This record gives sequence, C-alpha cells and structure tokens, in this order.
Amino acid sequence: MKLKSDPHYCNLSYLHKPHPWHGIDIGEDAPEIVMSFIEMTPNDTVKYEIDKESGYIKVDRPQKFSNIVPALYGFIPQTFCGENVADYCMKKSGRKNIIGDNDPLDICVLTERSITHGNIIIPARPIGGFRMIDNGEADDKIIAVLKGDEVYGHWENIFDCPKSIIKRLEHYFLTYKTIPGQEESKVEITNIYNKDSALEVIKRSVSDYRVFHEKNYK
Repeated sequence: MKLKSDPHYCNLSYLHKPHPWHGIDIGEDAPEIVMSFIEMTPNDTVKYEIDKESGYIKVDRPQKFSNIVPALYGFIPQTFCGENVADYCMKKSGRKNIIGDNDPLDICVLTERSITHGNIIIPARPIGGFRMIDNGEADDKIIAVLKGDEVYGHWENIFDCPKSIIKRLEHYFLTYKTIPGQEESKVEITNIYNKDSALEVIKRSVSDYRVFHEKNYK
C-alpha cells in the first residue's frame, strides 16, 4: 500500500476507495488541525470500529450497559500508537513497561451540531487529551472540537470545557469495556493533559506510523 504522496497511489485513489487509516491525509495543518475519521456518534448503541484489513466499518460489540459515547469518536488517519507514544506515556505518567496499543490514535470531537452517523471525515482542532492505559498499553484519547463550531469553537484548551463534559468523557472510557459477569479490564486514566501535550502525542503517533508503514507496507 502506498502513501498518499506517491503519484501512483494518487492515480489509483480515483479508482478505489482510500483506506480510512492509510489513504486519508492527516491534513496540511496538522497537528493543530487534524482530519478525523469518525466511527461512532452519540446516537450509536453498538460499538463500531474500522476493520483494519478492509477499511470498512464493522460491529465490534453491542454496548452492554446504557453508556453511550458522549462525543463523535474515531481516529486520526496515518497515526499509530507505538514506541514513541508509549515512551511519552511512561515519561509523563511515571509508569514502566508500557507499550503502544498498535492502533491509530483515538480522537473525540466535541460539537454542538447533531451529526447522526459515522463513516465520515471532519476537521478537528485538538485541545487536550486523556492519558489512558489499558492493560499495560498506551491508549491515549485526544479531545478536540469541530473546526469552526459556533459553540465549542472558542475553547483553546481542555480546561476551558465545563467539568461536566470532561467527567462524562472520563466515565465513558473507564467503563465502556466493562462486560457483566466478567472481570473488569484494567483501564485507568493517569492524567488529563492540555493542548501542548495533545499536539506532542499526535506528533509522536505520526512518527510511529511512519515506522509502522515502512515495516509493513513497503
């Protein structure tokens, strides 16, 4: 699979649907503005995620409880949570033996507009994030606002958000993998970080993606 900058790939993209992870460009203004692929919306009662092989949206699992994702949720194309993201997680959290989760970097996008379906691309402006560790893996969640949003668009940092929104997001990510009757997964949020840290995580995930892509798609 070729990167979007490859002329041959650009020609093929007119004939074939680009893979959302590999074929959509992160955007020329990244990391300040990132193109985000949305998998889920607050209307969804089933957890959807991208199928890494085909690029199509698949059903991961029905939500077992009444928790619903409180924002648009998806990932940033051409990112990967690998060694660089894991090293930053260990540095900032003080934890050891953390590895990347080998997935694209997750993003939640806040907007006052009612967007009712996923499988779309939207421009988002990162304002912070959650340093989440899931069973020993760095699983950061970037928090962003929809570019140009008339209500949330003036927020420059995650700490500009009402605490109720942050608590709602935090509760979702600490509980969304819980399955009745099974042992709870070891998920924790060690830090809520600001815009500068979010931009650093994105930069590191782009570096990790380059290494990942070079190893697997050349």
